[in-house]
Amino acid sequence: MPALPASPDELLQLLPEAVVQTDPGWTLTYLNPAWHTLTGHPVEEALGRSLLDFVHPDDTGALRAGMPVFRLRRADAEHRWMRLQLQPKTDAADRVISRQGVLIEITEIGEQVLMEDRQRFLRLLETIDGVVWEAELGVGNTFLSPQVERLFGYAVEEWRADPGFWRAHVHPDDLPEALAIDEAAYHATHSYAYEMSYRLIAKSGQIVWVRDLCRVDVEPGRPNRMIGLMIDVTRQKNTELELVASDNRYALATRGSNDGIWDWNLQTDELHVSERFNEIVGLDQGDTLHPHGWNYLQQLIDPDDRERVQAAYRRHLSGQRPNFSVDFRARHGSGRSVWLNWRGVAQFENGVAVRMAGSLSDLAERGSSYDALTNLPGRPLFRDRLEHALALHQDGASKRGDAPIQADPTRFAVLLLDLDRFKAVNDTLGHHVGDLLLQQVARRLESGVRAIDLVARMSGDEFNVLLESVDHAGATDRAQQIAAALAAPYQIGTHTVSCPASIGVVSSQAGFATTDDYLRAADAAMYRAKSHGLGVCVFSGEDGVAGSGPLPRAK
Repeated sequence: MPALPASPDELLQLLPEAVVQTDPGWTLTYLNPAWHTLTGHPVEEALGRSLLDFVHPDDTGALRAGMPVFRLRRADAEHRWMRLQLQPKTDAADRVISRQGVLIEITEIGEQVLMEDRQRFLRLLETIDGVVWEAELGVGNTFLSPQVERLFGYAVEEWRADPGFWRAHVHPDDLPEALAIDEAAYHATHSYAYEMSYRLIAKSGQIVWVRDLCRVDVEPGRPNRMIGLMIDVTRQKNTELELVASDNRYALATRGSNDGIWDWNLQTDELHVSERFNEIVGLDQGDTLHPHGWNYLQQLIDPDDRERVQAAYRRHLSGQRPNFSVDFRARHGSGRSVWLNWRGVAQFENGVAVRMAGSLSDLAERGSSYDALTNLPGRPLFRDRLEHALALHQDGASKRGDAPIQADPTRFAVLLLDLDRFKAVNDTLGHHVGDLLLQQVARRLESGVRAIDLVARMSGDEFNVLLESVDHAGATDRAQQIAAALAAPYQIGTHTVSCPASIGVVSSQAGFATTDDYLRAADAAMYRAKSHGLGVCVFSGEDGVAGSGPLPRAK
Protein backbone atom coordinates (compact mmCIF):
# COMPACT_ATOMS: atom_id res chain seq x y z
CA MET A 1 0.00 0.00 0.00
CA PRO A 2 1.57 3.35 -1.05
CA ALA A 3 2.47 5.80 1.73
CA LEU A 4 0.17 8.77 2.20
CA PRO A 5 1.69 12.13 1.18
CA ALA A 6 2.90 14.25 4.06
CA SER A 7 0.69 17.19 5.07
CA PRO A 8 1.98 20.78 4.66
CA ASP A 9 2.37 21.04 8.41
CA GLU A 10 4.48 17.88 8.52
CA LEU A 11 6.72 19.26 5.80
CA LEU A 12 7.17 22.52 7.67
CA GLN A 13 8.12 20.54 10.77
CA LEU A 14 10.92 18.88 8.81
CA LEU A 15 12.42 22.04 7.30
CA PRO A 16 15.86 23.01 8.67
CA GLU A 17 14.97 26.73 8.28
CA ALA A 18 12.83 28.45 10.91
CA VAL A 19 9.34 29.19 9.57
CA VAL A 20 7.61 32.14 11.26
CA GLN A 21 3.99 33.26 11.06
CA THR A 22 2.47 36.31 12.79
CA ASP A 23 -0.88 38.07 12.81
CA PRO A 24 -1.06 41.72 11.59
CA GLY A 25 -0.04 42.91 15.07
CA TRP A 26 3.19 40.83 15.23
CA THR A 27 1.84 38.10 17.56
CA LEU A 28 3.50 34.77 16.76
CA THR A 29 0.86 32.27 15.59
CA TYR A 30 3.08 29.49 14.14
CA LEU A 31 6.71 28.35 14.53
CA ASN A 32 8.28 25.17 13.30
CA PRO A 33 10.90 23.26 15.41
CA ALA A 34 13.78 24.97 13.59
CA TRP A 35 12.87 28.13 15.53
CA HIS A 36 14.13 26.51 18.73
CA THR A 37 17.28 25.26 17.01
CA LEU A 38 18.05 28.73 15.62
CA THR A 39 17.09 30.92 18.57
CA GLY A 40 17.20 28.63 21.61
CA HIS A 41 13.69 29.75 22.61
CA PRO A 42 11.15 26.92 23.05
CA VAL A 43 8.35 27.06 20.49
CA GLU A 44 5.65 26.67 23.15
CA GLU A 45 6.93 29.67 25.13
CA ALA A 46 7.25 31.88 22.05
CA LEU A 47 3.79 31.24 20.55
CA GLY A 48 1.31 33.93 21.57
CA ARG A 49 4.05 36.46 22.26
CA SER A 50 5.01 39.34 19.98
CA LEU A 51 7.88 38.78 17.59
CA LEU A 52 9.06 42.26 18.61
CA ASP A 53 9.79 40.89 22.12
CA PHE A 54 12.71 38.97 20.60
CA VAL A 55 14.04 41.89 18.51
CA HIS A 56 16.77 44.30 19.63
CA PRO A 57 15.06 47.51 20.85
CA ASP A 58 16.99 49.61 18.36
CA ASP A 59 15.62 47.53 15.45
CA THR A 60 11.91 47.25 16.27
CA GLY A 61 10.97 50.46 14.47
CA ALA A 62 12.71 49.47 11.26
CA LEU A 63 11.17 45.95 11.35
CA ARG A 64 7.68 47.38 11.82
CA ALA A 65 8.28 49.71 8.91
CA GLY A 66 9.14 46.79 6.63
CA MET A 67 12.92 46.35 6.78
CA PRO A 68 13.67 42.58 6.78
CA VAL A 69 17.09 42.71 8.51
CA PHE A 70 17.33 42.97 12.30
CA ARG A 71 19.04 41.62 15.40
CA LEU A 72 17.23 38.83 17.24
CA ARG A 73 17.87 38.03 20.92
CA ARG A 74 18.63 34.35 21.45
CA ALA A 75 17.84 32.41 24.63
CA ASP A 76 21.46 32.89 25.78
CA ALA A 77 20.87 36.71 25.58
CA GLU A 78 23.21 37.02 22.60
CA HIS A 79 21.95 39.03 19.62
CA ARG A 80 22.35 37.59 16.12
CA TRP A 81 21.66 39.25 12.78
CA MET A 82 18.64 37.74 11.02
CA ARG A 83 16.73 38.20 7.81
CA LEU A 84 12.96 37.68 7.77
CA GLN A 85 11.09 38.65 4.64
CA LEU A 86 7.43 38.36 5.65
CA GLN A 87 4.83 37.75 2.95
CA PRO A 88 1.25 38.84 3.67
CA LYS A 89 -1.79 36.57 3.49
CA THR A 90 -5.05 38.42 2.87
CA ASP A 91 -8.76 37.74 3.15
CA ALA A 92 -11.47 38.25 0.54
CA ALA A 93 -11.35 42.00 1.23
CA ASP A 94 -7.57 42.08 0.65
CA ARG A 95 -6.92 42.83 4.31
CA VAL A 96 -3.81 41.27 5.81
CA ILE A 97 -4.73 38.48 8.22
CA SER A 98 -1.25 37.02 8.69
CA ARG A 99 2.36 37.27 7.56
CA GLN A 100 4.77 34.39 7.11
CA GLY A 101 8.38 33.94 6.12
CA VAL A 102 11.63 32.08 6.72
CA LEU A 103 14.01 33.30 9.44
CA ILE A 104 17.64 33.05 8.33
CA GLU A 105 20.75 33.97 10.30
CA ILE A 106 23.07 36.24 8.34
CA THR A 107 25.66 37.08 10.99
CA GLU A 108 28.41 35.80 8.72
CA ILE A 109 27.92 38.84 6.50
CA GLY A 110 29.70 40.85 9.12
CA GLU A 111 28.14 42.46 12.13
CA GLN A 112 30.07 45.70 11.74
CA VAL A 113 28.83 46.18 8.17
CA LEU A 114 25.26 45.44 9.18
CA MET A 115 25.42 47.83 12.13
CA GLU A 116 26.81 50.66 10.02
CA ASP A 117 24.17 50.16 7.34
CA ARG A 118 21.39 49.97 9.89
CA GLN A 119 22.51 53.07 11.82
CA ARG A 120 22.91 54.99 8.58
CA PHE A 121 19.40 54.01 7.56
CA LEU A 122 17.87 54.95 10.93
CA ARG A 123 19.65 58.31 11.00
CA LEU A 124 18.38 59.01 7.52
CA LEU A 125 14.79 58.24 8.55
CA GLU A 126 15.09 60.52 11.59
CA THR A 127 16.21 63.47 9.48
CA ILE A 128 13.32 63.18 7.04
CA ASP A 129 10.28 65.20 8.10
CA GLY A 130 7.85 62.99 6.25
CA VAL A 131 6.70 59.43 5.70
CA VAL A 132 8.96 57.23 3.56
CA TRP A 133 6.98 54.44 1.91
CA GLU A 134 7.29 51.61 -0.55
CA ALA A 135 4.39 49.80 -2.24
CA GLU A 136 3.72 47.07 -4.79
CA LEU A 137 0.60 46.33 -6.82
CA GLY A 138 -1.64 43.83 -5.01
CA VAL A 139 0.52 43.89 -1.87
CA GLY A 140 0.14 47.42 -0.60
CA ASN A 141 2.84 49.04 1.50
CA THR A 142 5.89 46.83 1.88
CA PHE A 143 7.62 49.59 3.82
CA LEU A 144 6.28 52.51 5.87
CA SER A 145 8.46 54.67 8.11
CA PRO A 146 7.37 55.25 11.75
CA GLN A 147 6.72 58.97 11.09
CA VAL A 148 3.27 57.91 9.87
CA GLU A 149 2.24 57.58 13.50
CA ARG A 150 3.34 61.14 14.38
CA LEU A 151 1.96 62.83 11.27
CA PHE A 152 -1.32 60.97 10.80
CA GLY A 153 -1.91 59.07 14.04
CA TYR A 154 -2.16 55.61 12.47
CA ALA A 155 0.00 52.69 13.65
CA VAL A 156 2.37 51.26 11.06
CA GLU A 157 0.72 47.83 11.44
CA GLU A 158 -2.75 49.32 11.01
CA TRP A 159 -1.77 50.96 7.74
CA ARG A 160 0.25 48.08 6.30
CA ALA A 161 -2.40 45.46 7.14
CA ASP A 162 -4.82 46.86 4.56
CA PRO A 163 -3.69 47.35 0.92
CA GLY A 164 -6.62 49.74 0.47
CA PHE A 165 -5.86 51.81 3.58
CA TRP A 166 -4.41 54.80 1.72
CA ARG A 167 -7.29 54.96 -0.72
CA ALA A 168 -9.83 54.74 2.10
CA HIS A 169 -8.35 57.76 3.86
CA VAL A 170 -7.77 60.18 1.00
CA HIS A 171 -10.33 62.99 1.11
CA PRO A 172 -13.29 62.06 -1.16
CA ASP A 173 -12.97 65.29 -3.15
CA ASP A 174 -9.33 64.48 -3.99
CA LEU A 175 -9.69 60.72 -4.45
CA PRO A 176 -10.58 60.51 -8.19
CA GLU A 177 -7.51 62.50 -9.26
CA ALA A 178 -5.22 60.73 -6.77
CA LEU A 179 -6.44 57.29 -7.91
CA ALA A 180 -5.91 58.16 -11.55
CA ILE A 181 -2.29 59.09 -10.84
CA ASP A 182 -1.81 56.01 -8.63
CA GLU A 183 -3.24 53.60 -11.19
CA ALA A 184 -1.13 55.09 -13.97
CA ALA A 185 1.98 54.54 -11.84
CA TYR A 186 1.12 50.90 -11.06
CA HIS A 187 0.62 50.12 -14.74
CA ALA A 188 3.43 52.25 -16.17
CA THR A 189 5.68 50.72 -18.83
CA HIS A 190 8.74 52.78 -17.92
CA SER A 191 10.28 54.23 -14.77
CA TYR A 192 9.46 57.83 -13.98
CA ALA A 193 8.83 60.23 -11.09
CA TYR A 194 5.66 62.10 -10.19
CA GLU A 195 4.26 64.44 -7.57
CA MET A 196 0.74 65.06 -6.34
CA SER A 197 -1.04 66.95 -3.55
CA TYR A 198 -4.15 65.79 -1.75
CA ARG A 199 -5.90 65.84 1.60
CA LEU A 200 -5.61 62.88 3.96
CA ILE A 201 -7.99 62.23 6.84
CA ALA A 202 -5.91 61.63 9.97
CA LYS A 203 -7.00 59.27 12.75
CA SER A 204 -8.17 62.26 14.81
CA GLY A 205 -10.45 63.32 11.96
CA GLN A 206 -8.24 66.30 11.17
CA ILE A 207 -7.62 67.07 7.51
CA VAL A 208 -3.92 66.97 6.59
CA TRP A 209 -2.65 68.36 3.29
CA VAL A 210 -0.04 66.00 1.83
CA ARG A 211 2.57 66.52 -0.83
CA ASP A 212 3.47 63.09 -2.19
CA LEU A 213 6.76 62.70 -4.10
CA CYS A 214 7.14 59.31 -5.76
CA ARG A 215 9.35 57.32 -8.10
CA VAL A 216 8.03 54.35 -10.08
CA ASP A 217 10.49 51.50 -10.72
CA VAL A 218 9.58 49.26 -13.62
CA GLU A 219 11.51 45.97 -13.83
CA PRO A 220 10.78 43.16 -16.30
CA GLY A 221 9.09 40.14 -14.77
CA ARG A 222 7.88 41.75 -11.54
CA PRO A 223 5.08 44.14 -10.47
CA ASN A 224 5.80 47.84 -10.51
CA ARG A 225 7.31 49.11 -7.28
CA MET A 226 6.82 52.65 -6.01
CA ILE A 227 9.00 54.47 -3.50
CA GLY A 228 7.81 57.78 -2.15
CA LEU A 229 7.83 60.48 0.50
CA MET A 230 4.68 62.02 2.01
CA ILE A 231 5.19 65.50 3.50
CA ASP A 232 2.70 67.37 5.68
CA VAL A 233 2.15 70.75 3.96
CA THR A 234 -1.04 71.70 5.83
CA ARG A 235 0.30 74.99 7.18
CA GLN A 236 1.66 76.04 3.81
CA LYS A 237 -1.54 75.04 2.01
CA ASN A 238 -3.78 76.79 4.52
CA THR A 239 -1.67 79.93 4.15
CA GLU A 240 -2.04 79.77 0.37
CA LEU A 241 -5.80 79.26 0.63
CA GLU A 242 -6.13 82.07 3.17
CA LEU A 243 -4.17 84.42 0.91
CA VAL A 244 -6.46 83.61 -2.00
CA ALA A 245 -9.54 84.09 0.18
CA SER A 246 -8.09 87.30 1.62
CA ASP A 247 -7.32 88.63 -1.85
CA ASN A 248 -10.85 87.81 -2.97
CA ARG A 249 -12.39 89.44 0.10
CA TYR A 250 -10.16 92.47 -0.28
CA ALA A 251 -10.98 92.84 -3.97
CA LEU A 252 -14.70 92.55 -3.25
CA ALA A 253 -14.53 95.00 -0.35
CA THR A 254 -12.58 97.44 -2.49
CA ARG A 255 -15.13 97.30 -5.28
CA GLY A 256 -17.94 97.65 -2.76
CA SER A 257 -16.42 100.67 -1.03
CA ASN A 258 -15.55 102.35 -4.33
CA ASP A 259 -12.28 103.57 -2.80
CA GLY A 260 -8.93 103.98 -4.46
CA ILE A 261 -6.10 101.81 -3.14
CA TRP A 262 -2.46 102.81 -2.67
CA ASP A 263 0.74 101.14 -1.49
CA TRP A 264 3.80 103.25 -0.67
CA ASN A 265 7.31 101.83 -0.24
CA LEU A 266 8.89 104.33 2.14
CA GLN A 267 12.39 102.99 1.53
CA THR A 268 12.33 103.47 -2.25
CA ASP A 269 9.57 106.16 -2.31
CA GLU A 270 7.71 104.12 -4.94
CA LEU A 271 3.95 104.67 -4.78
CA HIS A 272 1.57 102.17 -6.39
CA VAL A 273 -2.02 103.30 -6.90
CA SER A 274 -5.07 101.55 -8.27
CA GLU A 275 -6.98 102.61 -11.36
CA ARG A 276 -9.83 103.72 -9.09
CA PHE A 277 -7.37 106.02 -7.27
CA ASN A 278 -6.62 107.71 -10.59
CA GLU A 279 -10.33 108.01 -11.39
CA ILE A 280 -11.02 109.77 -8.06
CA VAL A 281 -8.38 112.44 -8.80
CA GLY A 282 -9.51 112.75 -12.41
CA LEU A 283 -6.60 110.92 -14.09
CA ASP A 284 -8.49 108.16 -15.87
CA GLN A 285 -5.49 107.12 -17.96
CA GLY A 286 -2.87 107.96 -15.34
CA ASP A 287 0.11 105.82 -14.40
CA THR A 288 -0.31 103.42 -11.50
CA LEU A 289 3.38 103.51 -10.48
CA HIS A 290 5.05 106.70 -9.30
CA PRO A 291 8.79 106.43 -8.47
CA HIS A 292 8.69 109.63 -6.37
CA GLY A 293 5.67 109.10 -4.16
CA TRP A 294 5.62 112.28 -2.08
CA ASN A 295 6.28 114.53 -5.07
CA TYR A 296 3.29 112.97 -6.81
CA LEU A 297 1.05 113.43 -3.77
CA GLN A 298 2.16 117.04 -3.27
CA GLN A 299 0.95 117.87 -6.77
CA LEU A 300 -2.51 116.57 -5.84
CA ILE A 301 -2.88 118.19 -2.40
CA ASP A 302 -3.99 121.80 -2.13
CA PRO A 303 -0.99 123.87 -0.93
CA ASP A 304 -2.94 125.08 2.11
CA ASP A 305 -3.53 121.47 3.22
CA ARG A 306 -0.09 119.95 2.64
CA GLU A 307 1.25 120.78 6.09
CA ARG A 308 -1.82 119.27 7.75
CA VAL A 309 -1.60 116.10 5.64
CA GLN A 310 2.11 115.70 6.45
CA ALA A 311 1.44 116.25 10.14
CA ALA A 312 -1.25 113.53 10.13
CA TYR A 313 0.92 110.77 8.75
CA ARG A 314 4.00 111.90 10.70
CA ARG A 315 2.05 111.45 13.93
CA HIS A 316 1.23 107.93 12.82
CA LEU A 317 4.82 107.17 11.86
CA SER A 318 6.04 108.43 15.24
CA GLY A 319 3.68 106.03 17.01
CA GLN A 320 1.28 108.66 18.35
CA ARG A 321 -1.64 107.30 16.31
CA PRO A 322 -2.45 103.63 15.48
CA ASN A 323 -3.36 104.75 11.96
CA PHE A 324 -3.95 107.99 10.13
CA SER A 325 -6.92 109.58 8.41
CA VAL A 326 -6.94 113.08 7.01
CA ASP A 327 -9.25 115.13 4.77
CA PHE A 328 -7.76 117.50 2.24
CA ARG A 329 -8.60 119.40 -0.88
CA ALA A 330 -7.19 118.08 -4.14
CA ARG A 331 -7.01 119.48 -7.63
CA HIS A 332 -9.14 117.25 -9.84
CA GLY A 333 -8.00 116.51 -13.39
CA SER A 334 -10.95 118.58 -14.65
CA GLY A 335 -9.59 121.63 -12.83
CA ARG A 336 -12.14 121.70 -10.01
CA SER A 337 -11.35 121.26 -6.31
CA VAL A 338 -12.53 118.07 -4.57
CA TRP A 339 -12.48 116.99 -0.93
CA LEU A 340 -10.78 113.63 -0.37
CA ASN A 341 -10.11 111.45 2.63
CA TRP A 342 -6.70 109.75 2.73
CA ARG A 343 -6.24 107.00 5.29
CA GLY A 344 -3.93 104.09 5.91
CA VAL A 345 -1.53 102.30 8.21
CA ALA A 346 2.24 101.76 8.22
CA GLN A 347 4.28 98.56 8.47
CA PHE A 348 7.22 98.77 10.86
CA GLU A 349 10.47 96.76 10.95
CA ASN A 350 12.71 97.24 13.99
CA GLY A 351 10.76 100.36 14.88
CA VAL A 352 11.18 101.94 11.43
CA ALA A 353 8.26 102.47 9.04
CA VAL A 354 9.12 100.75 5.75
CA ARG A 355 5.76 100.69 4.01
CA MET A 356 2.36 102.34 4.10
CA ALA A 357 -0.89 101.23 2.49
CA GLY A 358 -4.48 102.38 2.55
CA SER A 359 -7.29 103.91 0.57
CA LEU A 360 -8.46 107.20 -0.93
CA SER A 361 -12.12 108.26 -0.83
CA ASP A 362 -14.10 110.99 -2.51
CA LEU A 363 -15.99 112.54 0.41
CA ALA A 364 -18.74 113.80 -1.87
CA GLU A 365 -19.37 110.25 -3.10
CA ARG A 366 -19.12 108.69 0.36
CA GLY A 367 -21.85 110.94 1.73
CA SER A 368 -21.96 109.33 5.19
CA SER A 369 -23.71 111.52 7.77
CA TYR A 370 -23.52 109.27 10.85
CA ASP A 371 -20.88 106.99 12.34
CA ALA A 372 -22.25 103.44 12.66
CA LEU A 373 -20.19 102.54 15.74
CA THR A 374 -20.97 105.52 17.99
CA ASN A 375 -24.17 106.75 16.28
CA LEU A 376 -22.64 110.23 16.27
CA PRO A 377 -22.71 112.59 13.30
CA GLY A 378 -19.79 112.10 10.96
CA ARG A 379 -17.35 114.43 9.28
CA PRO A 380 -19.62 115.74 6.47
CA LEU A 381 -22.41 116.82 8.85
CA PHE A 382 -19.93 118.46 11.24
CA ARG A 383 -18.35 120.44 8.42
CA ASP A 384 -21.77 121.59 7.23
CA ARG A 385 -22.74 122.80 10.73
CA LEU A 386 -19.40 124.54 11.18
CA GLU A 387 -19.69 126.26 7.82
CA HIS A 388 -23.18 127.43 8.76
CA ALA A 389 -22.00 128.74 12.16
CA LEU A 390 -19.09 130.56 10.55
CA ALA A 391 -21.33 132.14 7.91
CA LEU A 392 -23.72 133.41 10.60
CA HIS A 393 -20.85 134.81 12.65
CA GLN A 394 -19.27 136.56 9.64
CA ASP A 395 -22.61 137.97 8.58
CA GLY A 396 -23.24 139.31 12.09
CA ALA A 397 -19.75 140.82 12.24
CA SER A 398 -20.25 142.66 8.95
CA LYS A 399 -23.49 144.19 10.26
CA ARG A 400 -21.93 145.20 13.59
CA GLY A 401 -18.87 146.77 12.07
CA ASP A 402 -16.33 147.67 14.71
CA ALA A 403 -18.87 147.91 17.52
CA PRO A 404 -18.45 144.84 19.81
CA ILE A 405 -21.54 143.24 21.26
CA GLN A 406 -21.13 141.60 24.63
CA ALA A 407 -23.79 138.91 24.13
CA ASP A 408 -23.22 137.89 20.51
CA PRO A 409 -25.34 134.75 19.84
CA THR A 410 -23.29 133.89 16.76
CA ARG A 411 -20.08 133.24 18.69
CA PHE A 412 -18.90 129.65 18.62
CA ALA A 413 -15.95 127.39 19.41
CA VAL A 414 -14.45 124.23 17.91
CA LEU A 415 -13.02 121.48 20.12
CA LEU A 416 -10.88 118.70 18.72
CA LEU A 417 -10.06 115.86 21.10
CA ASP A 418 -7.95 112.75 20.79
CA LEU A 419 -7.83 109.86 23.28
CA ASP A 420 -4.37 109.58 24.83
CA ARG A 421 -4.19 105.82 25.50
CA PHE A 422 -6.52 104.39 22.91
CA LYS A 423 -3.78 102.54 21.01
CA ALA A 424 -2.66 100.81 24.22
CA VAL A 425 -6.25 99.69 24.89
CA ASN A 426 -6.53 98.19 21.41
CA ASP A 427 -3.13 96.50 21.66
CA THR A 428 -3.62 94.99 25.12
CA LEU A 429 -7.37 94.33 25.37
CA GLY A 430 -8.34 94.00 21.71
CA HIS A 431 -10.32 96.03 19.19
CA HIS A 432 -13.65 94.85 20.59
CA VAL A 433 -12.89 96.57 23.91
CA GLY A 434 -11.62 99.59 21.96
CA ASP A 435 -14.95 99.84 20.11
CA LEU A 436 -16.90 99.66 23.38
CA LEU A 437 -14.65 102.37 24.82
CA LEU A 438 -15.38 104.66 21.86
CA GLN A 439 -19.10 104.16 22.43
CA GLN A 440 -18.79 105.15 26.09
CA VAL A 441 -16.69 108.19 25.15
CA ALA A 442 -19.41 109.25 22.72
CA ARG A 443 -22.08 109.04 25.43
CA ARG A 444 -19.99 111.08 27.89
CA LEU A 445 -19.40 113.73 25.25
CA GLU A 446 -23.12 113.97 24.47
CA SER A 447 -23.96 114.31 28.16
CA GLY A 448 -21.31 117.03 28.59
CA VAL A 449 -22.72 119.48 26.02
CA ARG A 450 -25.97 121.39 25.49
CA ALA A 451 -28.75 120.55 23.05
CA ILE A 452 -27.61 123.27 20.66
CA ASP A 453 -24.03 121.89 20.52
CA LEU A 454 -22.82 119.15 18.17
CA VAL A 455 -20.56 116.16 18.90
CA ALA A 456 -19.10 114.27 15.93
CA ARG A 457 -16.69 111.41 15.42
CA MET A 458 -14.18 112.40 12.78
CA SER A 459 -12.06 109.24 12.51
CA GLY A 460 -10.51 106.59 14.75
CA ASP A 461 -10.32 108.00 18.29
CA GLU A 462 -10.68 111.60 17.14
CA PHE A 463 -13.84 113.59 18.01
CA ASN A 464 -14.94 117.15 17.31
CA VAL A 465 -17.33 119.32 19.29
CA LEU A 466 -19.02 122.48 17.96
CA LEU A 467 -20.13 124.79 20.77
CA GLU A 468 -22.57 127.49 19.65
CA SER A 469 -23.57 130.74 21.37
CA VAL A 470 -20.51 130.60 23.58
CA ASP A 471 -17.71 133.06 24.25
CA HIS A 472 -14.00 132.34 24.60
CA ALA A 473 -14.09 131.85 28.39
CA GLY A 474 -17.22 129.70 28.23
CA ALA A 475 -15.63 127.44 25.60
CA THR A 476 -12.53 127.02 27.76
CA ASP A 477 -14.60 126.11 30.83
CA ARG A 478 -16.64 123.62 28.82
CA ALA A 479 -13.48 121.97 27.46
CA GLN A 480 -12.12 121.60 31.02
CA GLN A 481 -15.38 119.95 32.12
CA ILE A 482 -15.29 117.54 29.18
CA ALA A 483 -11.64 116.67 29.92
CA ALA A 484 -12.51 115.87 33.53
CA ALA A 485 -15.46 113.70 32.49
CA LEU A 486 -13.37 111.72 30.02
CA ALA A 487 -10.53 111.24 32.51
CA ALA A 488 -12.77 109.21 34.86
CA PRO A 489 -12.22 105.41 34.54
CA TYR A 490 -14.45 103.37 32.22
CA GLN A 491 -15.91 100.00 33.17
CA ILE A 492 -15.97 97.72 30.12
CA GLY A 493 -16.99 94.22 31.06
CA THR A 494 -14.43 92.99 33.56
CA HIS A 495 -11.92 95.68 32.54
CA THR A 496 -11.43 99.05 34.21
CA VAL A 497 -9.95 101.34 31.57
CA SER A 498 -8.38 104.76 31.99
CA CYS A 499 -8.25 106.77 28.79
CA PRO A 500 -8.08 110.58 29.21
CA ALA A 501 -8.16 112.93 26.24
CA SER A 502 -6.11 115.81 24.87
CA ILE A 503 -8.32 118.69 23.74
CA GLY A 504 -7.56 121.60 21.44
CA VAL A 505 -9.88 124.62 21.60
CA VAL A 506 -10.31 127.51 19.16
CA SER A 507 -13.08 130.09 19.44
CA SER A 508 -14.59 132.43 16.89
CA GLN A 509 -12.59 135.18 18.64
CA ALA A 510 -9.67 134.00 16.45
CA GLY A 511 -11.47 135.52 13.46
CA PHE A 512 -10.47 132.89 10.90
CA ALA A 513 -11.91 133.07 7.39
CA THR A 514 -12.67 129.39 6.64
CA THR A 515 -13.80 126.23 8.38
CA ASP A 516 -10.46 124.63 7.50
CA ASP A 517 -8.63 127.37 9.36
CA TYR A 518 -10.61 126.56 12.50
CA LEU A 519 -10.06 122.83 12.13
CA ARG A 520 -6.33 123.30 11.61
CA ALA A 521 -6.08 125.62 14.61
CA ALA A 522 -7.97 123.15 16.82
CA ASP A 523 -5.72 120.34 15.57
CA ALA A 524 -2.58 122.38 16.34
CA ALA A 525 -3.84 123.15 19.84
CA MET A 526 -4.74 119.50 20.45
CA TYR A 527 -1.30 118.38 19.28
CA ARG A 528 0.35 120.82 21.68
CA ALA A 529 -1.89 119.60 24.52
CA LYS A 530 -0.90 116.00 23.80
CA SER A 531 2.83 116.61 23.33
CA HIS A 532 3.07 118.68 26.54
CA GLY A 533 0.58 116.69 28.64
CA LEU A 534 -1.65 119.74 29.11
CA GLY A 535 -5.02 118.04 28.83
CA VAL A 536 -6.59 121.19 27.32
CA CYS A 537 -4.83 123.75 25.13
CA VAL A 538 -6.59 126.90 23.91
CA PHE A 539 -5.63 128.53 20.63
CA SER A 540 -5.35 132.31 20.98
CA GLY A 541 -6.33 134.60 18.13
CA GLU A 542 -4.16 137.31 19.59
CA ASP A 543 -1.13 135.78 17.86
CA GLY A 544 -2.45 136.39 14.39
CA VAL A 545 -4.82 134.94 11.83
CA ALA A 546 -4.26 131.67 9.98
CA GLY A 547 -3.72 132.00 6.27
CA SER A 548 -1.94 129.98 3.63
CA GLY A 549 1.32 130.12 5.51
CA PRO A 550 2.31 128.56 8.87
CA LEU A 551 -0.32 128.43 11.57
CA PRO A 552 -0.10 130.83 14.53
CA ARG A 553 1.26 129.11 17.59
CA ALA A 554 -1.03 127.55 20.19
CA LYS A 555 -0.58 128.48 23.82
